[in-house]
Order: sequence, then C-alpha cells, then structure tokens
Amino acid sequence: MSDLMDQKTNALEIDTVTAGYGETMVLDNLSLTLAAGESISVIGRNGVGKTTLLATIMGHTTLHDGGIRLEGADISATPSFRRVNLGLGYVPQEREIFPSLNVEENLNIGSRPGEWTAKALFDLFPQLAERRSNMGNQLSGGEQQMLAIARALMTNPRVLLMDEPSEGLAPVIVEELVGVMARLRDHGGISMILVEQNTRVALDFSERTMVIDRGRITYDGDSETLRNDATKLEELIGISA
Repeated sequence: MSDLMDQKTNALEIDTVTAGYGETMVLDNLSLTLAAGESISVIGRNGVGKTTLLATIMGHTTLHDGGIRLEGADISATPSFRRVNLGLGYVPQEREIFPSLNVEENLNIGSRPGEWTAKALFDLFPQLAERRSNMGNQLSGGEQQMLAIARALMTNPRVLLMDEPSEGLAPVIVEELVGVMARLRDHGGISMILVEQNTRVALDFSERTMVIDRGRITYDGDSETLRNDATKLEELIGISA
C-alpha cells in the first residue's frame, strides 16, 4: 500500500535507468525521485549526461534498462508526443522555436487546455507581448529563450524540464529569466528539473541539487551545502560557483 501511495505522491520517478544513443551508453544505473511540486537543479561538467537525462525522460534516447514513471504511470515505452500529453513539458537547449511562425503562432501550435494561456504568458513575459507579431527568427536570443519556456508552459505540464536556459545569454537577461523561473517555482502546481551549467543560477534556484558525473549521480542533497563549500563543489564538478 505504501508503494502505491508513493507513486501517487511523486511527480516523476527514474528507477535504475541505463540509457544512451543507440549502443552508446551515457546514463549508468541512474535513479531519482521528484516529489509533486518539488524543484531540482542538476549540475556537472560538460558531457557527463545532464542533457541525456532530460532527453531520456522525454523518450528521445535508447532506454536499455530501468523504468520511468510519471505520477505513478509507467511511461518507459511511451512515445515522446504522448509524454507531453501526459504532462511533461520540455525546454530544449537549442530552444527549437519555429523561425517562420510569429510569437503567438509558436505559442498556440502546441497549446493544451489549462491555466497557462497566451494571455497568462504574455503577463509573465511582457517582452513577448510586445513582440507577439514578430517571427521567431526576428527575436533576440533572450526573447527566443523566453518563447521556448512559454511554449512549454502552453502545454500546461505538471513536470517541466529545462535544459541550460541561461546558455549564451547576457547577464542582465539571465537575471530576468531567473526571476521568471523563481515565479514558476513558487507558483506551485509544477514540478521542475533544471539542468544548468551556471552553478550560481542552479544552486540559487532550488533547495536540492544533484551532481552527475559519467552518467551517475555523485551528489544529491542540499544546494546550500554546495553554496557554502567551494572546495566540495570543486571536487564534485571541477569548478567553483
């Protein structure tokens, strides 16, 4: 009975997953649990499996072993588009907005009924509201990132995955995005996994941080511990915040 209750409580469960691309293994026997409403930051050096973790949750990799459950339902063999319909939202590292569609069209193309509407997202991202008629390829990098997040929210997900949202952006734009991400985190109703190379952003975003190295979790604990111990952080990922 307790196992069934845990499955209902947890937003996402990854159980001893081994996955990669074709025969190439990237994730090695990796497990994590994301509680309903919880936010987790994932950090680590380049090429250790952070992006592959999100891609595996979305069904974009080859799953060799283990299982994935979304709100207790096994989605290990579920196609990617159905995972979105079941409540997974994804902000890819490459953003992947449609360059020949305007902002409103980019938002509406994948919309699903729920709290997050175009109006609500224009309130969250006033800059996008001003650019609603501009094509995707007419937006700055920061605006494209805002649109990528807004488009994922238009699917009204219960679990939101974000891959390197600050990459390549000016510090002032990063701060603006961090503010929006904090509002989403505090809003409730969405569980979030943030993969982020900027350790300061990652450690400030969530109370819990995971470190991945060579496809395995080497740390899963309080973000505050890593914020306050630069030596430990450097030992884990080779850099300091």
